[in-house]
Amino acid sequence: MEEHGRTTVFPFTAIVGLEDAKTALLAVAVNPLIGGVLLRGDKGTGKTTLVRSLANLLPEIKVVADCPFNCDPENPALMCDSCYKRWSKGEELPVAKRKMRVVDLPLSVTPDRLIGTIDVERFLRDGVKAVSPGLLAEANRNILYIDEVNLLDDYIADLILDAAAYGWNIIEREHVSFRHPSRFILVGSMNPEEGELRPQLLDRFGLVVDVKAPMDPELRMEIVRRVEEYSNDPVGFYKKYEPLERELRERIVYARKIIKEVEIDDDLLRMIAEKLVEMRIKTCRAEITIVRTAKALAALDGRRKVSEEDVEKAMKLALPHRIHLEPFENTIQKKPRPFEHNPRPRSTRGSRDDSRENNNSNDKHGGSTNPVAGGGNELVMKPSKSPTSLYIQETKRTYHGYKDEGFSRKSRKICRTRIGGFTGAPIGYIYPVRDPRDVDLVGTIIASKISGNGLVLAEKLRRTPVPVLTMICLDASGSMNYRKRIMIAKAIAHAIARRSYTLKTWLSLIVFRGEGVKEYIPPSRNYRRVIEVLDSIPSGRRTPLSACLYRVIREAELFRRKYRDAAIEVFLITDGKANVSLTGKNVVDELRTLSGEIRRNGIRLYIVDPRGRGFDPGYDFIGLIAKYSRAKVIRI
Repeated sequence: MEEHGRTTVFPFTAIVGLEDAKTALLAVAVNPLIGGVLLRGDKGTGKTTLVRSLANLLPEIKVVADCPFNCDPENPALMCDSCYKRWSKGEELPVAKRKMRVVDLPLSVTPDRLIGTIDVERFLRDGVKAVSPGLLAEANRNILYIDEVNLLDDYIADLILDAAAYGWNIIEREHVSFRHPSRFILVGSMNPEEGELRPQLLDRFGLVVDVKAPMDPELRMEIVRRVEEYSNDPVGFYKKYEPLERELRERIVYARKIIKEVEIDDDLLRMIAEKLVEMRIKTCRAEITIVRTAKALAALDGRRKVSEEDVEKAMKLALPHRIHLEPFENTIQKKPRPFEHNPRPRSTRGSRDDSRENNNSNDKHGGSTNPVAGGGNELVMKPSKSPTSLYIQETKRTYHGYKDEGFSRKSRKICRTRIGGFTGAPIGYIYPVRDPRDVDLVGTIIASKISGNGLVLAEKLRRTPVPVLTMICLDASGSMNYRKRIMIAKAIAHAIARRSYTLKTWLSLIVFRGEGVKEYIPPSRNYRRVIEVLDSIPSGRRTPLSACLYRVIREAELFRRKYRDAAIEVFLITDGKANVSLTGKNVVDELRTLSGEIRRNGIRLYIVDPRGRGFDPGYDFIGLIAKYSRAKVIRI
């Protein structure tokens, strides 16, 4: 805070704890080429406060004074088209100094606001097609901050990825073509409970820190004291820490001056490379990030040589998210699972037959009817890594049926293109339109100018992603223990969850066994939880298949209340046995009625049969359900 009139923020040096997060942010402040910083943690742990506090510590940069894109006056390679033309003609560019700042990117940002669009005011006043800069222009050579980055719309994330990958933002709108540099430090924060982050976007963050609230009562007491003191007197509280802020700012400025002089020995480089090869890190960006971070840490300490301690700190910040670029990748050095050492599942009663159909008799003799709690003859299977051969190829046809209903498949999503709505990414406009609801101002101006017959209204054409809910219904009854079907079923659920992660659909997990149905995971995008839950699901007892179908209908109805145009797809993994009535009446009639209801509700049902082609005693209802629900049957 330089002047009393400037808005005060919580001092960076007054934040208690969060040392790793502070180190990461200071490193990218010294060397922006490190890349972005992602702060992962629960809500209320100080992520946003930490980022906003960084703004006061950022050093000044030289910019072209009359350029809205913060162009570097000393480097023609980092100039926009306009500044480069002026520089190439020998014109002396005006130079000004500005502090680096944090540019906030709201989740509701539109593409026009992000990348820029035509300047309507100049077009109306002067008839000149000029560019109105967007947030990427403001973020050039600054910090672009995205709070709850995992909730960012995929279309907006793709635009940011393109700009971050190429370092340039290209504007092609309304017959205007323009480009400007877009080299920013990407800083994001997220709560992992609200969903995972796309691996393409995750890899753009050079450093990742897990932010956790301290578990020391003394530290938590100190946090409360400082927050209360700041709330009562923000200016006085900042003055208290102003010497520390000034000292840290000077360290950053000095570090930026000597960063090019910092050296790292070949022995340390070899150690980094060998370690990453041993860990099987797939991206070469990891070594570059580690070296740049280690140099920045050494420069912050005023040293011109990287130490082994610097490398260790840098690896701690740069590697965790690259070991798991996808939530389904196993760790390289993992502990062997019990099932891998004992491939034959055992029941607590010691008999193989007890883990089969005899599980059903337990309910008749006073056994527990809780569909979650384990009974005396139940199995808790822990399958090893699911083999790729179990990946369900038939699921690639999932979306084809929606094309006849006005849907189209765009990249990883089902999208609907329409006019008259106010949500979705604008992809153009149409004119003339009678009584338009969603008027496109630029399109109206251009259409009116082209026609020459007065005002011609244009309406925006928007592409709206259609939410998709993927429901995994897992049969964990006693018959699924026969020939290890439950192990195969869990591997199939693993593959479906991976597919849901790739397509970014909503995912839920429903398990039916005993007398009831339990929703282990409600509709969520936290795909990692599926794997965590699958290993702990017990199996045994009877098969309430009717209750499962009823739960599917109910969950689809609730999801569509929240997302009106949602598409529902259900993967029912079962051997088709059913011996528990939902209403106390005939199970066959219930299955026939519920299957017809599934079809009428537009729910796409896939029945995955894990039994294979071997002989299986007893009757199954897979054919009956498929007939009345028009489901696709997939046999493993």
